[in-house]
Amino acid sequence: MKQAPVNIKNKRASFDYELTDTYTAGIVLTGTEIKSIRLGKASLVDTFCYFANGELWVKNMHIAEYFYGSYNNHNARRERKLLLTKKELGKLTRGSQDAGFTIVPVRMFINEKGLAKVVVALARGKKQYDKRESLKEKDDKRDMARMFKR
Repeated sequence: MKQAPVNIKNKRASFDYELTDTYTAGIVLTGTEIKSIRLGKASLVDTFCYFANGELWVKNMHIAEYFYGSYNNHNARRERKLLLTKKELGKLTRGSQDAGFTIVPVRMFINEKGLAKVVVALARGKKQYDKRESLKEKDDKRDMARMFKR
């Protein structure tokens, strides 16, 4: 029995931030967490990444408790470690030290080997007028698509 591919997106990230560089990172999970992710029971809303002791961690990622998890179930909002190469960690460290830049998870998926991956992006916060411009572009694209469908 083949399950539908897991592709959990952080739609707020592309609206609130201007994404510059993206990196695909592995994530350290427990057994019940990966089972919940495979069922699609995860959310990237309000998540962010930070460095601690030279390691990248993701905070506020919600992975729902596994229904059949019993006593060895996980905490839904615990901090999880991200796995990147030293070179990638160095680039992210330097980039996040610039004023106005942060690291945000953009997407979570399960690759061909069955491993959970998180796409993180180095991002700069948008101003209010940039957000209005994004909404206007989105509406214009929708209107153009309607015009060509007729």
